[in-house]
Amino acid sequence: MKKVFTSLLTLAMVSSLAACGPATPTTTPAGTTTPSVTTPATTPGTTPATTPTTTTAEKPNIKIGFIALHDTNSGYDAAHLEGVTNAAKELGVDPATQIIFKYNIPEDEKAYDTAVDLAEQGCTIIFSNSYGHQMHMQRAATEYPEITFVAATGDLAAPSKLTNLKNIFPYTYESRYVSGVVAGKKLKELMDEGKVKDPYVGYVGAFPYAEVVSGYTAFLLGIQSIVPEAHMDVQYTNSWYDPVAEGEAANALMARGAVIIGQHADSTGAPSAIQAALASGKVAYSVGYNIDMRSVAPDAALTSAQNNWAVLYKATLDKFIKGEEVPVDFATGSKDGAVMISELGNKVAAGTKEAVDAAWAGLKDGSLKIFDTSKYTVKKDFDKTKAAGKTPTYEIDADGHVTKCFALDSNGDFVNDTGEAIVDGAFIESTLRSAPYFSLRIDSITELNNN
Repeated sequence: MKKVFTSLLTLAMVSSLAACGPATPTTTPAGTTTPSVTTPATTPGTTPATTPTTTTAEKPNIKIGFIALHDTNSGYDAAHLEGVTNAAKELGVDPATQIIFKYNIPEDEKAYDTAVDLAEQGCTIIFSNSYGHQMHMQRAATEYPEITFVAATGDLAAPSKLTNLKNIFPYTYESRYVSGVVAGKKLKELMDEGKVKDPYVGYVGAFPYAEVVSGYTAFLLGIQSIVPEAHMDVQYTNSWYDPVAEGEAANALMARGAVIIGQHADSTGAPSAIQAALASGKVAYSVGYNIDMRSVAPDAALTSAQNNWAVLYKATLDKFIKGEEVPVDFATGSKDGAVMISELGNKVAAGTKEAVDAAWAGLKDGSLKIFDTSKYTVKKDFDKTKAAGKTPTYEIDADGHVTKCFALDSNGDFVNDTGEAIVDGAFIESTLRSAPYFSLRIDSITELNNN
């Protein structure tokens, strides 16, 4: 079944793939604390995490392959694994006998080998859950045109022109924004009480990818909806999952004066460090990602931005089982219960639930535009790009507000050159493709180590 390529082609592909992304540890670091992961319930300050319930008269004739970057020790992977399992059950698919899970698969040649192995085992649809897997999924998709490959968080499906390669992603920027509202309410309370003078917050980011940039920008804009003068520093770890590095990044940000720290990184490292700082007498609070962090930060955790991946997996599998065309790009958000925040912590400010409910309502009825261009400027980045002799991929007015912006890269040179993202005075995210493409660096955010 597997097609054989010439040695020259194989060497060329390996060479090109080696530069696509960093390898990821295949084992869980010792000493990692792993909170239990459960499907978020409908609680005050959250959106429902339910998906429509259906019943299937007969068990569908399907075998699913799943490639996970880590395992359930990573909150991100746990959310994916729980999501695909729940989706399968709702569709009458038995996870124990009809899903083959592959854990701790790094973003390198092993991802390709794993995709091939799943194809050879008879899987008819194969998912992967990390951005760096997608190049290897694409390579496998070219060799197995009869199998559907779905790369979560990927952005290569449409440009590849392969009919059997797909991308899915939730509107993560929505939950990031709402978690920012929670942080903003706390920041204002601290300022009103005289405990904080400088509205300075921090963010632990994995990589300087659009997925991360979009999320942390939405987070700060949520904060600024409550505290307009708030500003933020971002510290990258250059890893999706590294508890030690994430804890160190949080400590570095707190040492600089950050009082609330968000994250786009997959462990409990940052919240644990923030809880320790709070216990020592510092003013320090955490906004996590993927899972409820109160088990490791019972007082420091305000909330976490979360994804209900079951919504996306169910919609994709339902179409596949029915023999319908699976969309090349599929994304959805709060209106379908695909994103949410975890239960509010015991230290949130008064009025937080009301502010959260108002934000969700605005997102659902369309009155709230997260990336409203009147809410931020990008003059520093624009001037920096021109000073480096490069042409910005966007235009600004005299005040630094974005007026036009290319969203997509059509030729793989990492320069956006197509797809107008500014519509009616707002940057439209995850509509031209499923994966985020907001990569503007706004003036109130500083990346500390993006060299």
